[in-house]
Amino acid sequence: MALFALTDSRGERSDGGSRASEATGVRGERSDGEIVADHVLVFVAHHISADGWSMAPLTRDVMTAYVSRAADTAPGWAPLPVQYADFALWQREVLGSEGDPESVLSAQAEFWKRTLAGVPDELNLPMDRPRPSVQSFTGRKVQFALDKSTHRELAALARRTGTTMFMVLHTALAVFLARMSDSDDITIGTPIAGRGESELDDLIGMFVNTLVLRSHVDAGDGFEDLLSRVREADLEAFAHADIPFERLVEVLKPERSTARHPLFQVMLSFENMPETALELPGLSVSGVPFDVDIAKFDLGLTLREHVDATGGPDGLSAEFSYASALFDHHTVERFAERFTRLVTGIVAATTTPVGDLPLLGDEEFAQLTRMRGHDVLTEPKTLADFLAIGVTMDPNATAVRYEGRSISYREIDEASSKLARVLIDRGIGAEDFVAVSFPRSYDMAVTVMAVAKTGAAHVPVDPTYPAERVRYMLSDSGATLGITSSQHATGLPDDAEWLLVDDPDFIAEIDARASTPIGDADRVRPTHVHQPPT
Repeated sequence: MALFALTDSRGERSDGGSRASEATGVRGERSDGEIVADHVLVFVAHHISADGWSMAPLTRDVMTAYVSRAADTAPGWAPLPVQYADFALWQREVLGSEGDPESVLSAQAEFWKRTLAGVPDELNLPMDRPRPSVQSFTGRKVQFALDKSTHRELAALARRTGTTMFMVLHTALAVFLARMSDSDDITIGTPIAGRGESELDDLIGMFVNTLVLRSHVDAGDGFEDLLSRVREADLEAFAHADIPFERLVEVLKPERSTARHPLFQVMLSFENMPETALELPGLSVSGVPFDVDIAKFDLGLTLREHVDATGGPDGLSAEFSYASALFDHHTVERFAERFTRLVTGIVAATTTPVGDLPLLGDEEFAQLTRMRGHDVLTEPKTLADFLAIGVTMDPNATAVRYEGRSISYREIDEASSKLARVLIDRGIGAEDFVAVSFPRSYDMAVTVMAVAKTGAAHVPVDPTYPAERVRYMLSDSGATLGITSSQHATGLPDDAEWLLVDDPDFIAEIDARASTPIGDADRVRPTHVHQPPT
């Protein structure tokens, strides 16, 4: 349904209702040019019956009706070539049935199964608060801009690489999210108009669909190389854009949660529609910006292109919407500054590895890398001491977020103390080295802390390294004991004894130990600051 309401120039609805989804400003003028009144006409349209593109024909139809009724005549609307029911029937006929392996719908479902296989359930951005168990959908916005010069450089980059402005900005956002989350597997949602035929342009209805765009970001790649891969992935996604997102979720069956949006948590919206205004007898009509404090996603980036009188790039207005349950306003302001800095760095050096592009400002860099005055610790401490201090500062704070879990400092401290006691019973202590072979994970964090608590030093071993390289690392360090999981043990040389954290017997051995803090009285040898782990 649609609701039409008039407000006065102060933005107060005459019926006392709340803000709505579209607003058009109307300014009336007398023949001598004096302004008579300002009004705001608010359209409230449910997504079951209309999408954003529908607002243009809806506005046109309302203005046609206004002009006609003001002249005491009936509106002269031209019949549309098709109705929404025609589109629905056509869509069903073209897509076919999922039960038919030869149908378009079946082929697209198979494409998305391949493309999104193993996609992470959650993108772990640096949040100010743990994710609540249920989304509140309460949000705010941070507005910023990319200047005319940057816009022109981005347009030139798109032309030179045979891509579109959307693809360039999508790649930039993927790099930004990869850098901010320390992840190389990035999924971003984006709306697609769904109006592939000109006969649908003037039709009011729900055509928009949501695509999931997946990017693998290698920090060592230059931006243009990454852009080339994103271009191919985007084109493939656009070619398989007919299957409704809701159905896609049912097909893929991701882990569902009331705490987050499925398949992606960041939305990218790119708007390059021309700015329009209407001139009617006695009226000037233009769009009115407004705020709605709703956030469907953790983070959303909306970009709008502007053009000058010649049709050339004239800057991009941008807006980060964010879930206020997760982020503070100043945090997202920093996100906007960093994204702007990253885009500026991209156009200045498109071949620079994306992992080396500027992200932090000078002030931020200094705050994160330098200590001054009273912030400097005057008493040297071991790594185990530093970890103990972190636990005592706020034991309930989140220490690690991994695979949808938020683990507190207390939990990781207790788990690492239990593992440390097992290692101590095996004779591990100060001056010893223990190989730790995990990808970045919760198990890795617990193991590193446990080794430090024994007084020993850990030797980080990437489980994807060739066996000969691992063998050399073990020999060079003198490590005769290592910790890994059964998933990675098969590729590791037997030059060391490997303890498996997922082995039931080893788990039982760990669970039998006390989780209390470990001191020198518990260790094989006392620790001091000049030993290897410090």
